[in-house]
Amino acid sequence: MYDKFEHILLNILQTPSKKRLMLWLTLGGFILSVAMIPTKLVMAKMLPGKNNDTYSVYIDLPSGSSIEQTKHVSECVTTILQKEPEALDMEVFLGSGSPLDFAGLIKGSHFKNSENVSEIVLNLTKKHDRSEPSYLMVQRLRPVIQKKCEAIVPRTNIKFVEPPAGPPTMAAVVAEVYGNDAKGIRHLAGRIQDVFHKTSGLVDIDIMQDEIYDKFEVRVNSDKIARSGLDIKHVNDILYLAFEGMPIAVKNSSNVSEQIPIFLVLDPMGKKFTSKDLNGVLFKLSSLKLMNGMGMMVPITEVVSVVSVKSNPMIVTKNLHQMTNVLAETDMVSQVYPLMEARDTILSTFSNEYEITKTGLFNLELVDKKTHERYQLLWDGEMEVTLDTFVELGGAFIAALILIFLLMVVYYKSFTLSGIVLLGSFLSIVGVIVGHFIMNIFTADTFFLTATSLIGFIALIGISSRNSLLLIDFTKSLMIEKGMHKSEALAYAAATRAKPIFLTAAAIILASTLLASDAVFGGLGVALIFGTIAAVVASLIVVPILLDNSDLERHFHFHERKAVSATRP
Repeated sequence: MYDKFEHILLNILQTPSKKRLMLWLTLGGFILSVAMIPTKLVMAKMLPGKNNDTYSVYIDLPSGSSIEQTKHVSECVTTILQKEPEALDMEVFLGSGSPLDFAGLIKGSHFKNSENVSEIVLNLTKKHDRSEPSYLMVQRLRPVIQKKCEAIVPRTNIKFVEPPAGPPTMAAVVAEVYGNDAKGIRHLAGRIQDVFHKTSGLVDIDIMQDEIYDKFEVRVNSDKIARSGLDIKHVNDILYLAFEGMPIAVKNSSNVSEQIPIFLVLDPMGKKFTSKDLNGVLFKLSSLKLMNGMGMMVPITEVVSVVSVKSNPMIVTKNLHQMTNVLAETDMVSQVYPLMEARDTILSTFSNEYEITKTGLFNLELVDKKTHERYQLLWDGEMEVTLDTFVELGGAFIAALILIFLLMVVYYKSFTLSGIVLLGSFLSIVGVIVGHFIMNIFTADTFFLTATSLIGFIALIGISSRNSLLLIDFTKSLMIEKGMHKSEALAYAAATRAKPIFLTAAAIILASTLLASDAVFGGLGVALIFGTIAAVVASLIVVPILLDNSDLERHFHFHERKAVSATRP
């Protein structure tokens, strides 16, 4: 088999037209493989979805919603989740977040403390016992639950949260809006949220800011309280006692070492208002009465006034700059592509209200045409981590190529030979990209080119460089010691080194198959498998052709003499 390969390669090396054809085919394959990334045939992402054994459902109702409404929406969600055969158990936390886990710490679950929020924690069977990964289950259930349960209370927001597969980030795509005008920040964030809703691939969209809503403020009239024989403390106490509750006495017990407080509060039905308007508030307060010093019962409404006011939203700052965040998750797509689509939409549709200037790679500066207020739109989240990671890994790859090139120059004292070794190593990227394209065809979800894929590509540089170095050194030995001419020496060296190269490649491929099925390190396994195949082809065919086109006689100081059989000592 190796003799046949030697004759085929020697025929190619001795035929200029065949050499040109092989080089053109190599160039075409390289261009086509690299073109798969901008054409989205191969999608890039930081890390793929992770198959978890648990995930959470965050339910956010509009501010001012009652705990009964929150419970109603939560029951709708749990009814759907209970039908899942992979669901082991679940727990509902009404009015609060669940005990902190990794995802909750990042998403701010510990800040949930109001009647309009709840969190549902769902535990699944072990990932080895079910065929559907958790991220595909979330993708399937999200539209069903949101369509059915969000309609119960208008403006309800239901989000699915999974433990992150990679670095902790607030969301997949985060738009940070900075400015000095709170109303302007809120308006711009609302417009960005509308753009996110219209961008394909983005789900669970939310703004990290309080809603401005109407509320009723109870103001105490000191003059009326004094004339009624009451005091302000008693008025405050009865209001707090009725709706929040407070201890009013203690009870002693022989079984308990400390006094047991007696807590008094209205029952849930007693705390309900007949309507959410001013009349409903006055009607409820009129039922609360206090006894004055003369033994007369005075309704609370006689000594207080109820005024409708707007709520005061929380001011969010970062690095001492006022800002707000617009958050969005991705629906089994990369973060970069929806972001670029949303950014293009912002550039084309916001120009009627803002003067827009590009800052950096993706960031924008917007100036309001009417008020001349300046706003900064900065992108963060997993997209920013993805970009930073790919840039850093790309820098590491370039640094590795430069170091290898310099080492080869020192060793061979030739820029040409060093460049050929470098080019042969770089061609392994063809196998990496084509391998991801092939795997994407045979997998149910998108097989992304991830950070682990780039790590595998960087690791392949050493493997393919080693093959080329062995080939060059063996060729040099055949030419100098045996007197063989360049083409014969290259063909014989490639055929002789093919067996150890194949064995090394087979060991790498077989070992990498264990990684290929992993959710996180699958990209690394596929990169090593298909990249190794491309590196073998480049080492045994492309590199000999490039070496044959170079002046090896001059590099090796070869002088014509009688050839000796390669098998002779």
